[in-house]
Amino acid sequence: MAGFTLAIVGRPNVGKSTLFNRLLEQRKAIVEDTPGVTRDRQYGISEWNGKTYNIIDTGGFVPDSMDVFEREIRKQVLIAVEEANAIVFMCDVTTGITTLDEAMTKILRQSKKPVFLVVNKVDNSNRMLDATEFYALGFEKTFFLSSISGSGTGELLDEVAALITIDAEELDASLPRFAIIGQPNVGKSSLLNALVGEERTIVSEIAGTTRDTIHTHYNLFQKEFVLIDTAGIRRKSKVHEDLEFYSVIRAIKAVDEADVCLMMIDAEKGVAQQDLNIFSLAVKKGKGIVFLVNKWDVVDKVTNTAKDYEKELKTRLAPFTDVPVLFISAKEKTRVFKVIETALDVYESRKRKISTSSLNDIMLKAIENYHPPVVRGNSVKIKYVTQIPTVVPSFAFFTNYPDDIKTPYKNYLENKLRENFDLKGVPVRIFFRKK
Repeated sequence: MAGFTLAIVGRPNVGKSTLFNRLLEQRKAIVEDTPGVTRDRQYGISEWNGKTYNIIDTGGFVPDSMDVFEREIRKQVLIAVEEANAIVFMCDVTTGITTLDEAMTKILRQSKKPVFLVVNKVDNSNRMLDATEFYALGFEKTFFLSSISGSGTGELLDEVAALITIDAEELDASLPRFAIIGQPNVGKSSLLNALVGEERTIVSEIAGTTRDTIHTHYNLFQKEFVLIDTAGIRRKSKVHEDLEFYSVIRAIKAVDEADVCLMMIDAEKGVAQQDLNIFSLAVKKGKGIVFLVNKWDVVDKVTNTAKDYEKELKTRLAPFTDVPVLFISAKEKTRVFKVIETALDVYESRKRKISTSSLNDIMLKAIENYHPPVVRGNSVKIKYVTQIPTVVPSFAFFTNYPDDIKTPYKNYLENKLRENFDLKGVPVRIFFRKK
């Protein structure tokens, strides 16, 4: 399912981040957290009624200086309206309706997107009465809640979940889908052009694709796949081209649609925090990943430069470091076809099904060589391993004490799986089940 994105907008200090954090927490009980993946304050994945969606807190993108506040917020509302599937518009009952709220209402009323008006800090009966003033803004779906205590969030989320549908067409993605993602000006368009060339005969725009990502059907040299490009897309609204918020929403959407993400960085600038955030999001979503270090032609080379660069990069990516890193120049077309070969390898690894017999042959030996640590005097025994049928390689280890196996041992098992079954570039899920 291509991702559904919910953006929280509103003026400063109405409680956007509190609501954002609460919605992320709701998911924590259901989905295990990948250790070492930082929870970024700007976007994350949440789940309600069995439906998963992306959630963006626009508050994380607004500068602190007061004079540019109003302009920046308006800019963000425009982007959110254009890019998100639905919008939570947040106001504060303690201040009543402000001029900034009214200005935002104007923008949101012109949009065709579903808007949920959320009046925050409604935590007693007097405030409940005060909150009725917000019906004057004229939004059909209005909710009174307290994001600190969480009261009232369930009704809002029921409405959001009702909008999320699984698209039948999305389920049949027979061709591999590769997304090129990275910061603005990192060379995404150059890579696309280097791959598809000017021979437009081999490229057909897929009909019916939305304006937000350009899908290019690639069929050449016995290789066939769909490239999802987030670069160079003309937009209706007059939002600054370089706005970080904008490129982030773009990248999140592309990650959702892709099987493998081609994470592109500028060799001279290195990996930015925003790249790491998108990387950890892709890992959480179980996507295949290939790192492309672009503009390698302009870097001063000394002995081992590529090796040192890769080592340094992987330190930043830890704990998931088993990813292919390619040094390319999209402009000079250096190693661009290696990019495709590597992406197809990762795609195959992500789909790999390992037979139960070979899993047990290899993994039980590895467990024999290094037993799980004894916990509270109990010796933990793992008797059997099997692959679970999911989109991402996932493995169940059956044991007498599933809750007593700690992260270091889990990491050991993951490393052994990677050593033996070629899962480079693919996040692996490990579960312990009661034997």
